[in-house]
Amino acid sequence: MAEVEIAVITVSSPGFEQGGAIPREHTADGSNVSPALQWTDVPYGTRSIALVCVDPDAPGGSFVHWVIFNIDASTTQLPRGIPASAKLADGALQGRNGFGKIGYGGPAPPKGPSHRYFFKVYALDTMLDLGPGCSHHQLMQAIAGHIHAEGELMGKYGR
Repeated sequence: MAEVEIAVITVSSPGFEQGGAIPREHTADGSNVSPALQWTDVPYGTRSIALVCVDPDAPGGSFVHWVIFNIDASTTQLPRGIPASAKLADGALQGRNGFGKIGYGGPAPPKGPSHRYFFKVYALDTMLDLGPGCSHHQLMQAIAGHIHAEGELMGKYGR
């Protein structure tokens, strides 16, 4: 069986550069609001977009800061400050973060070196049959075999 090549999505934010510092307002030390994100190069045939934010440097292993999915395929950006609602007005759904809450939970690393936060965007060939409040693990299982393209933006934050 031949491997399917996955296209690359370009992900950016007006708030911080690739590899740059995440502004305090997007962290637990600030207003804890989600950053504005933009993406390009979503391939034809995409049915929905999913996005996660993960900190692989957390002391207990990878820590999930955001799970949002069933974003309309024509969407190319998320505004700053997505509400912490299970179902958004446009039909997108949000899962639980590592804090046990729905929606975005900003960086809150322990004192020490900066942590990396990966905002990963996935273009999918399906709408997901998951309910709001699902876990990162459930999302990743559901998208397996349905990814047309993916991309990421990495920002750093430390205390």
